[in-house]
Amino acid sequence: MHPIESENTMTTTVLDRLLRYVVIDTQADPTSPSQPSSEKQKDLSRLLASELLALGLSDAHMDEHGNVYATIPANVAKTVPVICFCAHVDTAPDFTGTNVKPQIVRNYQGGDIVLPADPSRVIRVESHPDLENQIGHDIVTTDGTTLLGADDKAGVAEIMTAVENIMSDPSIRHGAVKILFTTDEEIGRGADKVDLVKLGAAFGYTMDGGRIGEVENETFSADGAVIEITGVAMHPGFSKGKMENAIKAAGDIISRLPKNLSPENTEGREGFIHPVSVTGAMEKATIQFIIRDFTDEGLKEKEALLEGLMNEAMAAYPRSKATLTVTEQYRNMKVVLDRYPQVMDNLVEAVRRVGLTPVTQSVRGGTDGSRLSFMGLPCPNIYTGGHAYHSPLEWVSVQDMDVAVKTIVELVKVWEERTAP
Repeated sequence: MHPIESENTMTTTVLDRLLRYVVIDTQADPTSPSQPSSEKQKDLSRLLASELLALGLSDAHMDEHGNVYATIPANVAKTVPVICFCAHVDTAPDFTGTNVKPQIVRNYQGGDIVLPADPSRVIRVESHPDLENQIGHDIVTTDGTTLLGADDKAGVAEIMTAVENIMSDPSIRHGAVKILFTTDEEIGRGADKVDLVKLGAAFGYTMDGGRIGEVENETFSADGAVIEITGVAMHPGFSKGKMENAIKAAGDIISRLPKNLSPENTEGREGFIHPVSVTGAMEKATIQFIIRDFTDEGLKEKEALLEGLMNEAMAAYPRSKATLTVTEQYRNMKVVLDRYPQVMDNLVEAVRRVGLTPVTQSVRGGTDGSRLSFMGLPCPNIYTGGHAYHSPLEWVSVQDMDVAVKTIVELVKVWEERTAP
């Protein structure tokens, strides 16, 4: 068991920025149609815009959707491609982000970490083997009652700290660098209201990854699917041979889903079909799915499989009706990034310069970069040092965050150095 302390200061290290940001409740609301889905996300966006102005980024502002835009002006005469660093201010709806009380384990010396407000929640080395690489680090956790919000406030803090470093050190040669903070990334809407013309960047990088050294140039391709079932309602006392219960039809469809295509049984580059919501009554039921694969062909195969299973199940309900509707969500950004190899090449060089061995990964999920890449801003993902996102066991190393800050600074230098006069 490790001693854990609270901390609340107002300085400008990456740690102090993280502690300042995570206590601001910015949880997204998937039931809301507005952008941002929760007005409280703007509380952090306003703060970031004001802090960017104080750092000398004179165009920093928040738009009506809570997105924050700003520019670090170039300090060289040659024309360097304009790059952007992006992070999202919202936190996931999976677990509460209200009344966050960050804790710090100073000079971690190994072993499990018991969270003080709920001792039943323990960050165990067995389940979190990355802790073995954190000896001597300062580790930020929750108190066990909320998520931390390092996804993606660690990324926000790292970008803000890098901005301060770049602005205060004229020896760092760089082209124009754009800063973008988005809302509602956690519910798939992060890029919906981004104005790429106003942003004015050629290439981007999201700071939204995990383990340091890992960079991501590939995401799932993703679709949503909805099956709507209309049954035959009847008084249960007089329903023999007449009633067709939509709830039971929904259950029959779900029971036919292959277990080897579920999230809990897939890894690596394997895709899945995942029911995320079931609602209904005797006369009508709805099943919502997310479908994931790394190729569009794999998505289509899974959607065809789902339709076939639906039709097989509904054969037992001849007077009922079921429809499948598929909606595109995002696509694998590697398709775009492969056209611009310099984006990853420069990133890999920056990772090497901070003393890490670059590991290129595929994301079993999506980032704002997925959408932004297809909107015209090729945008791979960079590590933040965070772990166990979307849970009360979330944690991040301060020293790893410092490495992420250095990576941003090195990356702007690489772009300048590799641009011909």
